[in-house]
Order: sequence, then structure tokens, then C-alpha cells
Amino acid sequence: MATKRRGESAAWQHLYKRSRWLNLREQQLSREPLCRFCLITEDVTAAEVVDHIKEHKGDEALFFDPENLQSLCRHHHDSAKQAMERGVKVVTYGVDGYPIEIG
Repeated sequence: MATKRRGESAAWQHLYKRSRWLNLREQQLSREPLCRFCLITEDVTAAEVVDHIKEHKGDEALFFDPENLQSLCRHHHDSAKQAMERGVKVVTYGVDGYPIEIG
């Protein structure tokens, strides 16, 4: 399955090189410079990745929609967000010790 996803994503990797995306990415990180998932647990971490909330699968309208973007740290993008896209519920714990579902 991972190979299929990689093959599909290769079809739209060129979108990430467009100046329109690079400008949108810069605007997103300026508006939301901290990782959205880290902030849930009151952890202040700089965001490095601009993530599509809803998978765009090559749909340019969804790809370039500023409302479909969130800023994440590399750790959360590569772990929690990937798990969520596979249908796994991601739970973390707040400073009060209570579980919080992400996403």
C-alpha cells in the first residue's frame, strides 16, 4: 500500500515546486508559526511543515486552498498526521493528564 501511495503522490509532486505553493507556504508559516498539534498540549514548537488538512490527491483547488492548511512540526507531520491518514485515532495527553484526540 505504501508503494501505491508513493506512486500516486509522484503525480503531483511538481505542485510543491510552483511559486504559488512556495508563497502560500510562506504565508501559512507566517500566520501560524507554531505546530498546531504541539499547541494542543501547550508545547511551543516551531512549525517546519505546511500540511494539507484534507488530502488533496492532486486536486489543485484543494491543494492551493489556504483553509486546508495547517502548520506542523516535522515530528507530528511524519508520525501523528500519517497515522491519521491511515485511519488510526491519535490520542495525546494534556497537561492535566486527560486524553485528547488529535484531529
